[in-house]
Order: sequence, then structure tokens, then C-alpha cells
Amino acid sequence: MSEYIGHDKNGICVGIVKKQYFTFAHPPNEMTLESGAKLGPITLAYETYGRLNANKSNAVMIFHALSGSSHAAGYYSKKMESPGWWDNMVGPGKGIETDNYYVICSNIIGSCYGSTGPSSINPRTEKPYALSFPLFTISDIVRAQKKLVDHLGIKKLLCLVGGSIGGMQALEWAVSYPEMVESVIPIASTCKRSALSIGLSEAQRQAIMADPNWNNGDHYSKARPEKGLALARMIGHITYLSEDSMHRKFGRKLHENDAFKYDFSIDFEVEGYLHYQGKKFVDRFDANSYLYITKASDYFDLGEQKGSGSLVKAFSQTSAKFLVVSFSSDWLYPTSQSKEMLKAMKKAGLDVSFCEIETDFGHDSFLLAHKRLTKLIAGFINRVYNGTQSSLENQ
Repeated sequence: MSEYIGHDKNGICVGIVKKQYFTFAHPPNEMTLESGAKLGPITLAYETYGRLNANKSNAVMIFHALSGSSHAAGYYSKKMESPGWWDNMVGPGKGIETDNYYVICSNIIGSCYGSTGPSSINPRTEKPYALSFPLFTISDIVRAQKKLVDHLGIKKLLCLVGGSIGGMQALEWAVSYPEMVESVIPIASTCKRSALSIGLSEAQRQAIMADPNWNNGDHYSKARPEKGLALARMIGHITYLSEDSMHRKFGRKLHENDAFKYDFSIDFEVEGYLHYQGKKFVDRFDANSYLYITKASDYFDLGEQKGSGSLVKAFSQTSAKFLVVSFSSDWLYPTSQSKEMLKAMKKAGLDVSFCEIETDFGHDSFLLAHKRLTKLIAGFINRVYNGTQSSLENQ
């Protein structure tokens, strides 16, 4: 829900927004996860922007990446300095136009921004779950989201939009609930993680688990594994950037003066930047959530899990329209992986468009205010919406 308050630096803002909560899977009706483990009760934190129209045909669902939250746009108060993570894309006059569409964003299970995760209190023990929280998959995340959409009374989603791990969720939705999905925009994403990206995830997890304060996940009433989590974030943050963008921003600039210190403190600007990103991250994210969400993304293999090894068979289960977007400088989920999904979609006979955007900002490009991406998303959603409205009028 949102209340308009006017303009921000990106244009018109959705205004003051409120985080909402939906709880389901109460015992003995827990949700059975892909692993066979049961989880419940489950709470999802979510936000909505805009208004649902009379025939409920204008719902757009957006999905956050690894460390994101349900707070995609607007502000929690008039004093809040930072808006939602995709405020440059969601709002009046923006790529996802909230004057026309009802936008939903939920925090995924396993996270630490209001949804049930390792840091949540286990009602059976009245202590944080920690590592007793069951491992989950992208499919489990999506099944929980479907419960929320059902709760909101929405039978069909006009468009699903997500970058990175959010793109995985959008793809999973399309093949798991094809009757509910009109169109999908996976951005800087993949149908399965490569050995390189899985290896990078494992390095980040090991950094966390090597911190003595991690304490096998049981650190909620003790010192937190701040050094391990900061190091994991430093590794992860490098994968979100590109060599060109790092060279342009930092080059070999020195951090404080024009001379090397000849010790192991910070010499270069890029070192200082990464230390800053790591320190900032530990103040807002849970180490165990980082472990669980990276593992869920590693498990993701749409062709294997939904098509018995065939990506074409997986996409043959849906009739949704697709807009696939990649970035030229993204080496975490490179354009070649987007083209792989594009090829399978075409073989499955789907209506699919593709665009590789030239940029040197790397994987994180989807989070930036990029005019071409904004125009692509707006044009695609409007085309799909106009088509569905014509179909409804002719029924």
C-alpha cells in the first residue's frame, strides 16, 4: 500500500509505503519443501504499489535479488533518506507505471527482512532457527509466493519482472504456474548457474563459516561473524561490477596519499571501497540468510528440474510472452546464458524478444537508472496489457 507524497530525485515517487505481512502453513499444514522437509508457519513480508483494477488484470510482480527486500519503491517515512531498491524503475511515469499497474514485491523465504528465515524465531524452541532452518530452493520460494498471490485474490499476473536471482524466480513461476502468467521479463539472469558462479558462491559461504563467531550458525545472542560476512560481500560485490567500471572509478588511485604504506593496511581506493561495502552490509544482513539464499540459487536448474534435462521441454509448459534482457559487461550471468534461454524459448514456440544492452556497469546494471532498460520494460508491459484488455473486451 502506498500514499503519494510527490517527487523525488528520480521523478514522481510512489510515496510513503507500508510493509505488510501474510502468514500461512500453520501446523499441521506446513509446506513441504523440495528436500522433503516441512516448514511452517511461514510469514512473507510484502509491499504493494498502485491499485488493482476491477477485473484484477493489471498485477505486476517484481522479484528482488540475493540481498534485496520487499521494499522496492517509495519511503517508509518522510524522513527516510533512501528509497526502495528499484525506486528508479517503479512509480508514476517510470518503467513500471504504478498509475496503471498494481505492483507486488515480496521478501523471499530464508531472507531477513520480515519473511521467515534462519534468524526468525522457531515457535517450537522459541529460539532462532539458525541451521535448523531447512534448505530450500527457488521452486520453494515461488510456491510460497503463490500462496501470497492467492491470498490477494489474483488469478493471473500480467507480468513478472526480476533481475539476477529475481529472474530465476520469474522463470520458475512461468513454468510452474503457466495458467497464472501472462508475460515475463528475466533480466541479467540464467536458467542454471555455471560452475564459475557456483564456485564464487562457495567461496563466499566458506568466508562466513571460517569466521570463529559464526559458531555453526548459532550467533544470534553472541558476537556476529562480521568479518566473514564482510569478506563474503566483498567477493560478491566484485562479481556485480565489471573491469571497465572498476578501472573508470578507481584505476590505481591510492587511498589516502601518494605513497605506498608498505604494510597490509589499505593502499588503494578500490580496497577502501570494498571494505566499506563489506562493513555496510554486515549492518543490514544476516550471515545465515546469505548461506541459504546462495545455496538455493546454486541448486537452480530449470531444464533439469522442470524439463527432465531439456530446457525446451521446460519452456513448452508455458505460453507466456518473454522479454529477455542481458548486459554486455555482465560476466556473472553473461549474454551467452541469456541466449541459451532465448534459443530454448524459440524452439518451444514462444513469443520472445531479446535485447543485450551495451553498458560497462556489469551485473548490477539492472539496478541502475538506465534509460534503455526503462523504455524496454515500459513498452513490453504496455503491449502485453493492451493485448490482454482487448481479449477481455472481446470475451
